[in-house]
Amino acid sequence: MQRPLSSSLSLRDALLTFAVMVVWGTNFVVIHIGVAHFPPLLFACLRFGFALLPMVFFLKRPAVPWRKLAAYGILIGAGQFGLLFIAIKSFITPGLASLVVQSQSFFTILLAAALTRERVQPFQIGGLLLASAGIVVILWHTDGATTPLGVALILLAAFCWASGNIVSRSTPQVDMLAYVVWTSLFAVPPLFVLSWCIEGWPAIRDGLAGAPLAAWAAALWQGVGNVMFGYAVWGWLLSRYTAATVAPTSLLVPVFGMGAAAIWLGEPLPWWKFLAGGLVLAGLCVNILWPKFAAIRAARHPPAA
Repeated sequence: MQRPLSSSLSLRDALLTFAVMVVWGTNFVVIHIGVAHFPPLLFACLRFGFALLPMVFFLKRPAVPWRKLAAYGILIGAGQFGLLFIAIKSFITPGLASLVVQSQSFFTILLAAALTRERVQPFQIGGLLLASAGIVVILWHTDGATTPLGVALILLAAFCWASGNIVSRSTPQVDMLAYVVWTSLFAVPPLFVLSWCIEGWPAIRDGLAGAPLAAWAAALWQGVGNVMFGYAVWGWLLSRYTAATVAPTSLLVPVFGMGAAAIWLGEPLPWWKFLAGGLVLAGLCVNILWPKFAAIRAARHPPAA
């Protein structure tokens, strides 16, 4: 018999959740380090290669059709991370990338409405408008470090992430770590082919031969830190607690992303970044927290019989 899901995080599990958010947030700085030495598509290929091997030999394939594993792997691999790495390489700062990519939440809502006929709620529209205002603030202040192309690439990456969410939502409950590892099987080949065709063999050869230890550590961290630790702990938390308890903590990702970029890379934090971040985070808060507040309010004030 499955144990009931809790709605209150223990101190240990709260610290684990916090650790996952730190890993996922600071990873944008790690990406910056990696793409400074590797071509971005090759770096993405290495990310999924380290996620795939050797864990694919130890984790049983999830009971998911091959076509869905392939769709998720291509959308998240060549789509989300391929575009994300290209953008961070030359077109957007890591801190802003960590913020803009959170728009995947709203793309997921819109795709679900278009494909599965889920009704878009008024609070979701309000959250989308707030987040969109934050994106407009970023576009208004683009410069040499963050360009309109960079913002567009991150939005496309977020759309691919949301598309992957729709694919994963159509599958039964599975071990998330095994799912991510096995879908990496379908991310590596297209990323390598794209790297070969777009970046070229000389860039691949020079990147592999000349990358310093820090770059290889960044690539390894993509597979070990983000996948082995991040997804394993996140999936374990979701198996013990309600989604409404765990999901809001993802709001910390752009906070750590922008903070880490400012501390380690010296990325400036002018007033407009705080405004943009506040608007996007406010939109995410409305989207994630409103149902929980509505449920609490309904429980306290039940309708009259």
